[in-house]
Amino acid sequence: MTQKLDNDKLLSLIIEGIENVKGENITLLDLREIDNTPCDYFVICDGNSNTQVNAISGSIQKTVSKEMHEKPWHIEGAEQATWILMDYISVVVHIFQKETREFYNIEDLWGDAKTLHVSNS
Repeated sequence: MTQKLDNDKLLSLIIEGIENVKGENITLLDLREIDNTPCDYFVICDGNSNTQVNAISGSIQKTVSKEMHEKPWHIEGAEQATWILMDYISVVVHIFQKETREFYNIEDLWGDAKTLHVSNS
């Protein structure tokens, strides 16, 4: 399977995992045309509490694992759950509590990236 198909399927499953537990403000940053980026895509979303942030992380892991049999290469931040980073190599997921997301403002740091806002269904 090609990298593009893998990325498209992975992105779709990550977004599904976020939506399954009511994650909000889902934003996709396409970093492929920017030099020296850590991955191809960032998926950014937020939850209302550390419990919900952890639930989003768990839902993404379960959804991706069930369909693609993939696990994140690395996860950081699950202890405090104000910002959990999930590294799937080509896609990095950032799950924030709202205040933490506003403070770090990753979307502005990567302002050159193509941005897609996913409307929650």
